[in-house]
Amino acid sequence: MPSRMKWVLNPKPDPALVKALSTEFGVAESVTALAIQRGFDSRESLSHFFYPRLKDISDPFSLPGMQAAVDRVLQAVQKKEKIALYGDYDVDGVTSIALLNHILSQYGLPLTRFLPARLEEGYGLSREGIERAIMDGDPSLLIAADCGTNSRDEAEMLRKLGVDLIVLDHHEPSPDGIADCVSVVNPKLGDDFHYLCTAGVVFKFGHALLKQCPVPGFDLRDYLDLVALGTVADIVPLVDENRIFVRRGLQQLDRSIHPGLQALKEIAAVTSPVRASDVGFKLGPRLNAAGRLDTAMASLELVLSNDYSQAEFFASELDNRNRERQSLEHQTRDEAEAMIEAMDSSLRTSGIVVGQQGWHPGVVGIVASRISKMYHRPTFVIAFDDDGLGKGSGRSVEGVSLVEALESCRELIEDGGGHDMAAGVSLRMENLEAFQAAFAKHIESVANSDTLTPKLHIDAETTLNDLTIELLESYELLRPFGSNNPQPLFLCRGVDLAIEPRLIRERHQKFRLMQNGVHREAIYFNSAHIDLPKPPWDVAFTIDRNEFRGLVGISIVIQGIRKSTA
Repeated sequence: MPSRMKWVLNPKPDPALVKALSTEFGVAESVTALAIQRGFDSRESLSHFFYPRLKDISDPFSLPGMQAAVDRVLQAVQKKEKIALYGDYDVDGVTSIALLNHILSQYGLPLTRFLPARLEEGYGLSREGIERAIMDGDPSLLIAADCGTNSRDEAEMLRKLGVDLIVLDHHEPSPDGIADCVSVVNPKLGDDFHYLCTAGVVFKFGHALLKQCPVPGFDLRDYLDLVALGTVADIVPLVDENRIFVRRGLQQLDRSIHPGLQALKEIAAVTSPVRASDVGFKLGPRLNAAGRLDTAMASLELVLSNDYSQAEFFASELDNRNRERQSLEHQTRDEAEAMIEAMDSSLRTSGIVVGQQGWHPGVVGIVASRISKMYHRPTFVIAFDDDGLGKGSGRSVEGVSLVEALESCRELIEDGGGHDMAAGVSLRMENLEAFQAAFAKHIESVANSDTLTPKLHIDAETTLNDLTIELLESYELLRPFGSNNPQPLFLCRGVDLAIEPRLIRERHQKFRLMQNGVHREAIYFNSAHIDLPKPPWDVAFTIDRNEFRGLVGISIVIQGIRKSTA
């Protein structure tokens, strides 16, 4: 069964430091305290955090391999060579190819674009994908984005075909070596910028190219909305230059020059100001949907479209694919949860593995993420084909490495690897039960009860009376929220109900909270099935700006309720 949540209140920063910096910046003390908690405890660091500026972006040539990549592309410009752009099928891959296309087309280069089909070519550079990518264009240079760092065999294949290769990527280099090609521009080959996704790498590549060979009238800043999309959707840390890209990119998304993104915002009901959560929960899933089920070319065509009517068609198609993806996800999740409930307790106490024929491999990663969060357990979900070969995705919890777990089960799997928190695996169906047992045994050996206890990390205590419109003005400086800068979680103690909760859509509950005579509206999503204690309560929640018919207010979204300890 799902684990009980442990509430952890983060330490308060030094009150004197909070007051001094709050006064200097003219920012609410509660907001300054939250920033200091996150490590921005000096005037300089706090200034960069509150006011990220494009002029603070570093020299793009400081990235490994950048000079060689720029030189080779400018050689192609001089000779009018044909270039093939080869990307991945997720949002980072799509936005990276779109941004490359916009940049390189300014130089009059003949370009072809290719994204692999998930089921046919699979992830990254592959022999089948390369053959299709160069089939029509007969390029002399292929630029791989969001893949290719470790594609040693594929680089050799291209060399024999007389095609040069440039890789723009952010994935981990293999200990066995990287692709031998013209250049691999990957921040993880150096000492800095490890937080960048490929869209950020491509932006810096464009910056470097334009520094060396400017194009009059072309403003790279107009394309930061693409960088923001790729950065937020790829869940990379929103720190340093990523924070600059996303803060500025979301502003650009509000006034995007791209008809495709305008149409996508319209169909996803995204209004101004665009938030990182809009990318994470509305725009990103729609752009991802096509690639999860087949090919992401519809997403690329949408992003590149210059005609709004055409863009509306692609946006509608992606919206339909997203509904199809949601249906497959819900069905797979329901079946997986039923399997988990029927399992022997020894196979679900520490680590969880479920697999079945008929599941779509494009949704197993989402389902693994949902189950891992629900049970707070490292989880693999595997889709088996008719031949009994399974492709699965895993998600973990803090403190447990999936890479190490797969190594401990290496003799049972066909292939597997990735990151500590997210990994992939290939497995024969006849080895499923043995893998379940071995995976659970390994997790049990490396994770203690505290590691497997979900925690609600509270950033600050407050009162309902402190939640004011004035607070929101300072609160905006903490955005954008995401990886490494989560939305702050507040705690109010001794809260009562003013009236009985109201049920919304059979799933959510709306509350009127009361504390010391102050009333505030709040919503608790997906809480209809939760048995709540008798008030008074301690309530953990996030806040946001809510604007309706010209009136601005604070929306309170409850994340947890417990019996009051006040």
